[in-house]
Amino acid sequence: MNEKFTLNNEACQFTPKACCRNSAHMLPVTDWLADLPDNIEENDLVEVQFKNTRKVFFRNVNRLPLEKGVSVIVEANPGYDLGEVVLTGQLVKLQMKKNRIDLNRYEIRNVLRLAEQADHDKAAIAHAKEQDTMIKARQLAKSLGLEMKIGDVEYQGDGSKAIFYYIADGRVDFRQLIKLYAEAFRVRIEMKQIGARQEAGRIGGTGPCGRELCCSTWMTNFTSVGTGAARLQHVSPNPQKLAGQCAKLKCCLNYEVPIYEDALRRGETIGTPVIQEETPDLGFKNDVGQGDLNRFDRKKNHHNDRHNDRRNDRNKNHERQKPADSNRN
Repeated sequence: MNEKFTLNNEACQFTPKACCRNSAHMLPVTDWLADLPDNIEENDLVEVQFKNTRKVFFRNVNRLPLEKGVSVIVEANPGYDLGEVVLTGQLVKLQMKKNRIDLNRYEIRNVLRLAEQADHDKAAIAHAKEQDTMIKARQLAKSLGLEMKIGDVEYQGDGSKAIFYYIADGRVDFRQLIKLYAEAFRVRIEMKQIGARQEAGRIGGTGPCGRELCCSTWMTNFTSVGTGAARLQHVSPNPQKLAGQCAKLKCCLNYEVPIYEDALRRGETIGTPVIQEETPDLGFKNDVGQGDLNRFDRKKNHHNDRHNDRRNDRNKNHERQKPADSNRN
């Protein structure tokens, strides 16, 4: 596919290899610099994605013709692994800076070669065992009475190693569990603890907004979400509506908090008297979208809002203009 997409009278061009989604469909990245002639030559670092959201950085020491979407064989411990290139060139260093990765401390392995059909077939055989392995791993963990949940299992491309992703509230002594896993599955075992939000990102899904989950498409750093964000935005305190698929508060509750805080700083605050011509009212709710403060009329014992007052005034003016318009006709 050699089509080119152009924007602004061919002032901006990019090819599908820069923006195509990877086969994992998790955390896609758009490489806007993919078509620059010296993009890859200036940097030998590449970002490779494996199952779901697991991404690792490697060095292209053999100067292979790598671009987004190419399957490669990379070094692993032990053996090798099969992954897909998702980012190359200058943007890789920016991605490492965003993830706070220090090159002096981070162990960067090498890309060995391009993947062949035999590598894909071997990896498919290994990945086909992941579901059964996860079910049996949960049974073994339950037999030992461990307070943990096996959320996912990922086999290495050569089938010599398996990563078990688990969720636990505290520390878990799984030394005996690793021995049982090694005897049952005959592979090298690696245990990796993740949170509830990371598990939801690995599994994926659709949110109540109709879009894919943020943790599966672009979010990598998870910040704490409190109920104060919901109260600030006057969201209904319904646990079923506030919780996401991870059973935690939705991350999107934090998105508009700065806007609400800024609007409230510039406007009137809840609980302060609102001086009117007749009697002072009491503000009880901020309508940030309309820039109004709903007030409680203590004299008439009901609440008003300025937006409705302005709307009623407009309706009255419109009614007054109707006879004049009819007389003209």
